[in-house]
Amino acid sequence: MFKHILVPTDGSELSQETARRAVSFAREAGARITAFYAKPEYPVTYYGEGALIDPTTPEKFAELAEQQAQETLGFVEDLCREAGVACAKLSLTSDAPYEAIIDAATQAGCDLIFMASHGRRGFSGLLLGSETNKVLTHSKIPVLVYR
Repeated sequence: MFKHILVPTDGSELSQETARRAVSFAREAGARITAFYAKPEYPVTYYGEGALIDPTTPEKFAELAEQQAQETLGFVEDLCREAGVACAKLSLTSDAPYEAIIDAATQAGCDLIFMASHGRRGFSGLLLGSETNKVLTHSKIPVLVYR
């Protein structure tokens, strides 16, 4: 049924558990995976009298973000290799992760987005995480939410 699954990950424990389930699902379905990481934009700092100056340059920030992306995506890639599931890695830079997830799924030609739910504390535990909810409400590609 599904042949190409986007698995967004942020490296959190919940995200890693979701990746494990996604790889198992893909193996059973005979599907391939594209692991995805949304890199943050460089934070704009306003300079002025008394302002703190961040010594990190945009280039250094981008380098560190890419390093984090590769480490995070490497976890999913290793899971896929162990399970015999084909895997590609993709990362995009965006301050709106839900938009980046949808763009990545479209760009990669995925027919399913398999992602974690978030926000499990207190009253908010009754609701899905904000990024997951935004993907659900804006994506034209089917979304499977792992709880």
